[in-house]
Amino acid sequence: MTTIKALYQRIIWAMAVEGLTIPTAAIKFYSHKEQIPEEVYYHHPSEITLTSCQAKKQASLGDAVLLTSENIGCVAAAITFGLVDMHRDKPLAGSRVYTDLMKNRSHNDDRFVPPSPEEFTNGTVYACASEKRYDFCLFGKDDSGRYRDAETARKAIADMIAIQPPTTKGVFFYSTDFDSMDLIPDVVVMTVRPVELTRIIQAYQYNTGKRVTASMGGLRVVNSDLIVRPYLTGEINISTYCLGARLIAQYEADKLGIGVPFKDFEIIAKGMEESATGFPFHLYPGT
Repeated sequence: MTTIKALYQRIIWAMAVEGLTIPTAAIKFYSHKEQIPEEVYYHHPSEITLTSCQAKKQASLGDAVLLTSENIGCVAAAITFGLVDMHRDKPLAGSRVYTDLMKNRSHNDDRFVPPSPEEFTNGTVYACASEKRYDFCLFGKDDSGRYRDAETARKAIADMIAIQPPTTKGVFFYSTDFDSMDLIPDVVVMTVRPVELTRIIQAYQYNTGKRVTASMGGLRVVNSDLIVRPYLTGEINISTYCLGARLIAQYEADKLGIGVPFKDFEIIAKGMEESATGFPFHLYPGT
């Protein structure tokens, strides 16, 4: 079996730029029917919650984390990953990173009730100003919300691909150096500059001739655009990082993401090596 670590190293070596690194995370889904290995479950933090954006960044930096319905910090990601039902009308228990931002900016902290998955699904959360749910605002009383009204929000949400009804027990994020287990990831997400994305697409096309079509939105980018869309469609997707990724996980201004099914990650590694002399990456400005 070719490991994620070996494939990543082949890609970097073939790009032939000294000191080059591309933050990369591997993601594996575990359904309710599967047993999560003990070594994977060890990376399930019990005292904190993490958004999918934070988990992906943490994995890219060399760590690993298992997200479940108990410790995922973003209700929207819990819906996307199939950890909770999108129409659940009760809030998720406990503190959650994303909804805690609402509480911290509310004038009624003691009475704050976090939004339920259903309130994300029906557009109330993202159209908080239009719906006059100022307790759901992230940026105070002048927050416009993410969409002008609930109808527009629902239209956008309908295109945010998700695993529904929920069938997922856990989502494991790990680094390319996590080689203590023979894990085959479902999806690989790379954080790239445009120049690096250029070369990755060239490597993919070298043996396939296939174009990559990007489907992107302004929200749920890491969990929906970059992980679940490639997972469910079997196709590569590219997207910019969203509000949560930029403000909560602090993704850099010059970076965007590419989500790759594992089968295509192998194709990219092979194409990167075989096309190295036809696409001299080290000569591209900015490398």
